Amino acid sequence: MSRRHYNLPPLTTLAAFEAAARHLSFKNAADELSVTPGAVSHQIKALEGDLDTTLFQRKHRGVDLTDDGQALYEALSSSFGRISIVLATIRNRKSGGKVTVGSTTAVAALWLSPAVIRFWREMPDVNVDQLSQDRPFRDRQDMDFFIRYGRDSDPNLSHTPLFRDHLIPVASPEVAKRLAGASLAALAAERLIHLDSEDRTWTTWPDWFRQLGHEGTIATGPRVNSYSVALQLARKGAGLALGWQRLIQPMLQSGKLVSIAPHQLTAPNQFYLVGRPDEDLSDNARALKNWILQEVDDGSV
Repeated sequence: MSRRHYNLPPLTTLAAFEAAARHLSFKNAADELSVTPGAVSHQIKALEGDLDTTLFQRKHRGVDLTDDGQALYEALSSSFGRISIVLATIRNRKSGGKVTVGSTTAVAALWLSPAVIRFWREMPDVNVDQLSQDRPFRDRQDMDFFIRYGRDSDPNLSHTPLFRDHLIPVASPEVAKRLAGASLAALAAERLIHLDSEDRTWTTWPDWFRQLGHEGTIATGPRVNSYSVALQLARKGAGLALGWQRLIQPMLQSGKLVSIAPHQLTAPNQFYLVGRPDEDLSDNARALKNWILQEVDDGSV
């Protein structure tokens, strides 16, 4: 019935196309939709046949959108975004005032969870659900907002700047004492703890050294996919971690980690509170958002 009224292709093909266009990858779209890449490719071919146009330019290592594909993706992204907001608003009315906020595990442990506890003490009737993961938030229908380093690619999401951090090398007190005043070349030769993340906006050790002007090689070391694990390894003297100065302030203040002066880099991106526009948030969600912004202004992070 909906196709007769709106003259739409099957919604399954539109959903497969939107995911593939957002990721510019049939494989990643398949992972998100819990189907095979072949199934996504089949849906795209069916949609291209229905529209009698090519939506993707197939390349050896991926795909790009054609002009028609880009136009369709922008329309779908905007429409799906608005549908998601309406659905979340309806769910929120049924949830008894629940607020859902997301972050990485490190942001949750180092800053967000203590902030939420302080909020709950002031507003004990508001239930706050926290979602913590070290990969980008892609399924966001039930989430009011999340903390992200760098801007999200979804144009329908609101971005409220939080702060811009500084990147410093950190280590255990013993290691930091040994390396006090060390040159970039000396630091590059140390055992470095490397963070592997799906989110390519995070600054890595190679990025950090390159932006500070070090052209030489840098040492290898353990690789982890959790920033919290990287910090724990550094605490135990297992190497140097790349520290986000404001974010890890509790660990610096306690002496569990020590910065290695004098080298630091202003982070290329800001941290943002990303989510639905204020007018689409519940009163409780707006209250938590304002609380988080006040926490930043007060210097808790």
